[in-house]
Amino acid sequence: MNEDIEVVVIGAGVAGLGAAAALRAAGRSHVILEASGRAGGRAWTAYPAALGGVWFDMGAIWFHDAENNPLTPIARNAGDTLLRSDEIRGERTYIDGRPINASEARAYDAAWPRYAAAAEALLKDGGDVPLSAVAQALADDRWAPTVEAWEGPVICAADADTFSTRDWRRNALGGLNLVPEGGVGAFVTRRLTAGLDIRFDTPATRIEWGERVKVETPAGTVTAKACIVTVSTGVLASGALAFDPALPAETRDAVHALPMGLAIKVALRANGPDRLDLPGHCSVDRQVARSGESLMPFQCWPFGRDYVQGWIGGGLAWTLAKAGEAAVIDHALGELRALFGGRVDRLFAGGGTLVTHWDSDPWVRGAYCYALPGHAAARDILARPIADGRLNFAGEGCNVPYAGTVAGAWLSGQAAARAALAAL
Repeated sequence: MNEDIEVVVIGAGVAGLGAAAALRAAGRSHVILEASGRAGGRAWTAYPAALGGVWFDMGAIWFHDAENNPLTPIARNAGDTLLRSDEIRGERTYIDGRPINASEARAYDAAWPRYAAAAEALLKDGGDVPLSAVAQALADDRWAPTVEAWEGPVICAADADTFSTRDWRRNALGGLNLVPEGGVGAFVTRRLTAGLDIRFDTPATRIEWGERVKVETPAGTVTAKACIVTVSTGVLASGALAFDPALPAETRDAVHALPMGLAIKVALRANGPDRLDLPGHCSVDRQVARSGESLMPFQCWPFGRDYVQGWIGGGLAWTLAKAGEAAVIDHALGELRALFGGRVDRLFAGGGTLVTHWDSDPWVRGAYCYALPGHAAARDILARPIADGRLNFAGEGCNVPYAGTVAGAWLSGQAAARAALAAL
């Protein structure tokens, strides 16, 4: 594979696919080098036998802010069915093992805008603080630690004391969350890869970025006028991909200011008809007693299926991942047992289980990145073209306001393609 083209794209995740789509539209020659054996990156739909072979998104699950999401019109124009996740999902919250009452539910609903307002007040002078400072400023608010647990470890895969409040606010999304029927990963493969030249099992190992770009792989060398790198910040920080000359200091600093968070999905399949007295497609969470306490929310019986799936994020996810699948499953059962008692053990005994392993995937090394306190601008720095656009970075870590999402990856890839086209 010794080739000479105009633009080489590293990675066939959604950012790489977005870049390639823009290059193809511009009529420029290009190739995508993908280290793994599939496209989509962290948008991956599997059909695990442990869950009866139904489709299951191992990574991304939603089109966030669907009214403005650039992937929504692609799906709709192709005739795909988009499920309104927020409308079909019921919600149950518990305190000390009992469902909250109406008064407590109103207080919980009011806590979210109150928490956001407190964060904005802390940021009004232009500085930055760890997300944990928000709950500290709301010391008398019983629901603030729960909101923190959601917004930090669960949603952003980062513990609140290590996560930039400004980065959180810059990427706060509203609007609808839509699910393409059949899964996000399946949508990506079906709608975003057609006609693209993707070389699978071809990891880039070294990039020379002088007057021309040379990308070394085990299969040979690709020479190009410009390069778009879409690997995760976890891969960049690991040194698995070498650069010659070394990247500019500000780019290296931005990579290390955007470490990878981790989110583990756990699915437990029921062995009988018990549904824990919950409706189908029901989200379950609980009140968190103090700042820093872990929260594991569950989606129970999604789309009428016979399993529950839960999320573990942040530092606890890294710890449990190192301990192994048995520890992850035991933690999930313990969280459910605290809400529903011993019937949990009977219901899931001998049933199928699934645990995701983004931590050990050498081509990702985590779920998605977050900005350290004081480094919210790192995403903008990493997204800046280098060498007049001959070298560009893209991915969920390079986009605002869609950081950590497939939309952010797509938009970032397209922006990097524009920079590469300008260099040509």
